[in-house]
Amino acid sequence: MTNAPAEFKLGQIGTRDDICAVFGGSPYSGGIVPSREPKNVTLFSDHEVGKLFGYHDGWLGEEDEIGPIFEYTGAGKKGDMTFGGKDGKGNSAVLHHAKKGRALRLFMAVGTVPGTDTKLHRYVGEFKLDEQQPYVVRQSLDEDRKPRRAVVFRLRPVGTVQHKTEDEIPPAPTTVAKLVPANTTESKLVDPEKNTKKETKRAAVPETTAKRREGELSDAFEAHLTALGHVVQRFQIKIKGKTGTLLSDLYDVTDHVLYEVKGTHKREAVRMALGQLLDYSRYTRTDEHPEPPRRAAVLPALPDEDLQDLLAEHEIVVVRPSGDDFLGVPPSIS
Repeated sequence: MTNAPAEFKLGQIGTRDDICAVFGGSPYSGGIVPSREPKNVTLFSDHEVGKLFGYHDGWLGEEDEIGPIFEYTGAGKKGDMTFGGKDGKGNSAVLHHAKKGRALRLFMAVGTVPGTDTKLHRYVGEFKLDEQQPYVVRQSLDEDRKPRRAVVFRLRPVGTVQHKTEDEIPPAPTTVAKLVPANTTESKLVDPEKNTKKETKRAAVPETTAKRREGELSDAFEAHLTALGHVVQRFQIKIKGKTGTLLSDLYDVTDHVLYEVKGTHKREAVRMALGQLLDYSRYTRTDEHPEPPRRAAVLPALPDEDLQDLLAEHEIVVVRPSGDDFLGVPPSIS
């Protein structure tokens, strides 16, 4: 063990003991180390560990209008990742770091102390969760090499951070679209704070009424298709030359129909559904169905007539709820 420094500067390297002596928490707490005092949540990322579980933390090559994003995979060794239970406590600490007044401190593994197995970690800097989309859900592997849902946090830099090429997610060598379970979505993950009856304002987890309705509508429509005996999944898509991962909405494997679900039928949502369906349907094909899928937008009600015409021009039908049923569902293929 080295002598613990008084502080960590960007790029500075130390052991977990060194780091926790400065930022708090237990050095034996896994990849996510929360501390009440000082108020930090320290994140440890290790590419070698990521390889074992089928993921790669790092900077996305594609920035959005806000700026760069670092993807960090949450905690959990077996089964689906959660925000509760032993492993889920760390994920919950990350999710609610802003409300608790905690800073996110990110470190990358960079080898070991010479002559030992003690790992060394480089300080990347301070981060916060993306306010619009704090995390996404993907399929990866658990420690038994079994598929599971993984929480991937979207981190935004706070001030100056260290952005090294070696910390970037490598671009996909080829375009690959694989089928994953329909429950590979954030609406299927239970955040304990969402179960409280008292309304709370969470700085890092904005949730609009439309977003909640979208999840409820998606769940209801998935149950409807399943009750009809259809197999329902999603497509997880990696595009050649890109570092990001796309996740489609519901895909009816039985009838080869791609659905995009929105919680409102307003113009902006309909236009987004149109764009996503045109985009994703280029990649959502299977050996059984090599042709492009049929496409449908699942909305809470019919949109304006001109929007119906717009969707029809692109051979996209509108599906909407009617009591316990759904209208507009494309007929089954024979």
